[in-house]
Amino acid sequence: MLEKWFKLKAYGTDVRTEVTAGATTFFTMVYIVIVNPAILSGAGVPFQQVFTATIVAAIIGTLTMALFANHPIAIAPGMGMNAYFTSVVAAHGISYQVAFGTVFAAGILFLLLTFTRLRELLIDSIPPALKYGITGGIGLFIAFIGLKYAGLVIANESTMVTLGNLKEPITVLSICGLLLTLVLMSRGLKGALFIGMAVTAAAGYFMGLLKFHGVVAWPQPPVLFDLDIFGVFQHGLYTVVFAFLLVAIFDTTGTMIGVAEQAGIMKDGKLPRAKQALFADALATTAGSVLGTTPCSAYVESSAGVAAGGRTGLTTLTVSIFFLLSLFFSPLIESIASLSAITSPALIVVGCFMMEGLAHVRWKQFDEAFPAFAIMIMMPLTSSIATGIAIGFITYPLLKLFNGKGKEVHPILYVFGVIFAIQMVFFPAH
Repeated sequence: MLEKWFKLKAYGTDVRTEVTAGATTFFTMVYIVIVNPAILSGAGVPFQQVFTATIVAAIIGTLTMALFANHPIAIAPGMGMNAYFTSVVAAHGISYQVAFGTVFAAGILFLLLTFTRLRELLIDSIPPALKYGITGGIGLFIAFIGLKYAGLVIANESTMVTLGNLKEPITVLSICGLLLTLVLMSRGLKGALFIGMAVTAAAGYFMGLLKFHGVVAWPQPPVLFDLDIFGVFQHGLYTVVFAFLLVAIFDTTGTMIGVAEQAGIMKDGKLPRAKQALFADALATTAGSVLGTTPCSAYVESSAGVAAGGRTGLTTLTVSIFFLLSLFFSPLIESIASLSAITSPALIVVGCFMMEGLAHVRWKQFDEAFPAFAIMIMMPLTSSIATGIAIGFITYPLLKLFNGKGKEVHPILYVFGVIFAIQMVFFPAH
């Protein structure tokens, strides 16, 4: 049945590989079920409410992706969106219920756009240089996150970042986990990323870095419709709705393209079953706002599952099952998510894998090379996939236009280039 539904043989994979890939993706992104509530609690949202909402929204989006789009791309509330949500509450002096109203409005617009050809057209219109730049930029971004979590790079006032303290226990464990994973990967061992994470977790336990404070806990029921839609109009929060919508669209679109390129499932530059894939995150965003969390997005950590061999929706079905189980194992999940050394090696290795497509960028053609470079450098330096994409959408049509190649650019790129320029100057989503 699984073979028939997910077409495993057609994608050159099997049940064991897909399940291992799903577990790998889950454990690299499970931090969100702890981090998201911690951030949103700063806006006054109850921690347990967000915990449940985060998991349920992830299940809705990821399960929809698995069953209808058949892609190994997981969906969950997006990082960055939660920080912006908290800043909106503080800056406008509004309740979190009103802020959730803006998320709901953005989600409805998101869903409506999914039923048009706009988002599919957007994916199809992005030229190869930008697509490869997006994939490479996401790779640098998640590798940087992995280095940061490992303590290998730390903040420095004079140089922005510098080498961390290699004597720190978590950094030592991260380095050992990374070396083990690299050896396993170089030997072509299936499930190398997951095995590396499991061994690192075991080592962390014996080193006293991984401590368990319980295993099972009964989940709190979700709180539905804890939002104020009328407050959106009362406070005139239209630019906030637009910011949520714009970032959600391009964050997810960019990540989907990057992960799909890495998995080799793009066909002639197009994402198969794009409408179903885009519907998954739009549905999760809308449902999440009703449950009490911020907009959802495709997760770059899905790349870890792809690197582990995931190619179909069985990977994401596995992720959604793990998320469902996590509702009942919150103390265990919190313990694992608290030790960054478990997941940081996987993120660093996956970042390397995502550099492959850069070989196809025409580096000797400046109007192709610079936009790709700009995307790659801006994503990790601004901690925003959407910002990197915005820079690419602005520079690519400009360079082509002034180089006498304006007709090579799809008209929609000019439209969004202008929109991005206005948004970044006047309505920055930070």
